[in-house]
Amino acid sequence: MTNQQIIAATQAWLKTFVIEYNICPFARREQEKGSIRYRVVSSNSIEDSLEAVIAECVHLDSEPDTETTLLIFSEAFTDFEDFLDLLAIAEQLLIDQGYEGIYQLASFHPDYCFAQTQEDDPSNYTNRSPYPMLHLIREDSIEKAVASHPDPDGIPERNIALTRELGLEKLRAIVNACYQQ
Repeated sequence: MTNQQIIAATQAWLKTFVIEYNICPFARREQEKGSIRYRVVSSNSIEDSLEAVIAECVHLDSEPDTETTLLIFSEAFTDFEDFLDLLAIAEQLLIDQGYEGIYQLASFHPDYCFAQTQEDDPSNYTNRSPYPMLHLIREDSIEKAVASHPDPDGIPERNIALTRELGLEKLRAIVNACYQQ
């Protein structure tokens, strides 16, 4: 797939799942403002991937109108355990590069599975996406968004209940439809 097709699938997932089902109550505003940056990393190299993480931090530093970045790994980290290794290294890299407290990473993967959760539990879909990706988020924006939400602590529980209500078949269909975009 081309980078544009990969981005289109990611945007479809964001619109038809994350926003449509209010998985992240803060996503709609940024999508409507056009302040989400999508970047595809097609390298299989962990070094290139980590360089891309820092490059996105630098971009966010210099572009205040870009609220957040979805860093999409089109070729690498298809194995969930390998992806978790990348996440751990990237989180440490943010600390080492002085970005702790400035940017936060959220993670999404086609095979996402929360610890202590069965692989086929629909609640895993709160973090399942068409491609492995890291979401770079401005910490100050998170603080403002959480402060303005009436029940930020209830979001995860609501999402777990919703995904279990929707069921595996519907959730799989939603994600699979994103590839048709």
